[in-house]
Amino acid sequence: MSNASSAQPVVTRWWWVRHAPVREDGGRIYGQSDLGCDCSDRTVFQGLARTLPQDAVWFSSTLKRTQQTAAAVWDAGFPKPAAMSHEADFAEQNLGEWQGRDRAAFYASRPVQLGSYWFGPAEEQTPNGESFLDLYARVGNRIKLINEAYVGRDIVAVTHGGTIKAAIALALGLGPQGGLSFAIENCSLTRLDYLTLNGESGWRIGMVNHQPWLAGGDHPGMHQPAGPEVVKLA
Repeated sequence: MSNASSAQPVVTRWWWVRHAPVREDGGRIYGQSDLGCDCSDRTVFQGLARTLPQDAVWFSSTLKRTQQTAAAVWDAGFPKPAAMSHEADFAEQNLGEWQGRDRAAFYASRPVQLGSYWFGPAEEQTPNGESFLDLYARVGNRIKLINEAYVGRDIVAVTHGGTIKAAIALALGLGPQGGLSFAIENCSLTRLDYLTLNGESGWRIGMVNHQPWLAGGDHPGMHQPAGPEVVKLA
């Protein structure tokens, strides 16, 4: 019997975490604006700390909200890694001149997008910014390089909603627009496994938009209110 028939694939597991809620946006679109986030809900970060693998390679984007979120996980009891790389390719979509616009007024001025959780179609170029296609391309390129550099490792990537949608679209072979159908909540966990065997490769979906702190049933889901909504929900 050939050993090839019993060979097991090498699995590189990606643990994608979206950053904590942004409260200082004033109800405005922020995209790549470098705003901080609210990491005060310790229960949320304890849930993540219990779930994430300890022997992992850590990445964040270059925007501080992802780095603050990672630090909150470590503060909640997760052993701090020796290093965490800050990847510009994992930053949120550059929304150009849309950044700073009132979010509600922006959506009211746009055609309704049924089945999409995003600002516009994937191919739409934002004024002096990126399209989601651009985001998809840079995220995919960086994932490829990391897969090659860290074969068989656990990868924790603390990034953004758009970045994670792009990663899901890549893994499922949906194309960029297909990724926009996924809701990715703040602090949620998405796991995508990259498998290789005998020169072939493929993706397996472990979980999408998982919120581990909900397991006990005594904690609400994460929600990111914007601007005036914060006052209403306080």
